[in-house]
Amino acid sequence: MMSAPVSIRLDDEVRAILVAEAGDRGIGLATDVRQIANDAAREARRRRIREQTAVVAKYIRENPEAREFVEFWGTPYQSGL
Repeated sequence: MMSAPVSIRLDDEVRAILVAEAGDRGIGLATDVRQIANDAAREARRRRIREQTAVVAKYIRENPEAREFVEFWGTPYQSGL
């Protein structure tokens, strides 16, 4: 995956906080901001997955045909166990 540079404007107070945090961690400001952005993107993706899962679960709860489908196909069984 290719990355592309992003330009952001930080006010002086936020920049000072991030520079201090980066320094405490022994990394540069750009690396710290990149890690913060990656963490936020990962959490946003997980939140969307949780929200979509909740929608599907609600549909299955409220729809007998969907519930029957999941009960039949949703749990793998091995014969002989």
